[in-house]
Amino acid sequence: MIKPRWQQVLGYVVLIVFLLLILLPFYWMFVTSFKPNTDISAYPPNYWPTTWTGSHYLEAFVQFKFGHYILNSVVVAVVSTFFVLFFASMAGFSIARLPLRGKQPMLIFLLIISVFPPIVVISPLYMLLHDVGWLNSYQALIIPYTAFNLPFAIWILRNYFLQVPGALFEAATIDGATVFQSYYRIFLPLTRPGLFTAAVFTFVAVWTEFFMALVFNSSDNMRTIPVGIALFSGQFNVPYGTIFAGSVVSIVPIILLVILFRKWIVSGLTQGAVKG
Repeated sequence: MIKPRWQQVLGYVVLIVFLLLILLPFYWMFVTSFKPNTDISAYPPNYWPTTWTGSHYLEAFVQFKFGHYILNSVVVAVVSTFFVLFFASMAGFSIARLPLRGKQPMLIFLLIISVFPPIVVISPLYMLLHDVGWLNSYQALIIPYTAFNLPFAIWILRNYFLQVPGALFEAATIDGATVFQSYYRIFLPLTRPGLFTAAVFTFVAVWTEFFMALVFNSSDNMRTIPVGIALFSGQFNVPYGTIFAGSVVSIVPIILLVILFRKWIVSGLTQGAVKG
């Protein structure tokens, strides 16, 4: 049934309004990162820089060692994502295809953990990391990030593994393939979109995490991007231009990931409707 013309127009207007509301903060962040300090503090505010300057980006990378923060975030995010995919793919395959007891309680437990607030376990985690001497290190973030992102990744990959016909697993078993060979040679290649979906969600979650990075890695040499940007402010001044410049740089990888893998991300969000 074709909708009346006025309903179509109204729908487009509503979408445009919501799109503008979503994009406005990003636009303001971008233009402010290129404004001179006089424009940033001007009242009424300038909606477009009177003169464009890249001094804020230079200040972020030279004065505040922003490049080192980027390196720390890349190492932590990439390694954490790899570990999450490694463990979640095997766990998702096992839950989806192997005759295990207690699958439903296991899935419920994973669901509970996925919505569990990390702040509840910050104190015991801090004491544990302190006792083993891992504070101010990469593993102080990689291990907790892996643990907290595993449940959601397992859910996503388990649903993808359910999409692969069970007859393939049975045929591989008859042909003499082990469980690991079936997992590695048959199911992983067929669930590649699910792996990319889980990787994107994990990478974004780790890349933007703030609280654990602030508590566990207090050394300036081990700070990640969110903590580094938050600590740009001095005792008597707040370098808004530099903060916005660092924020613009930090969201570029996320934007690229979403653009490249947008179809798989949407697919990953809808796989939960599959019966299994």
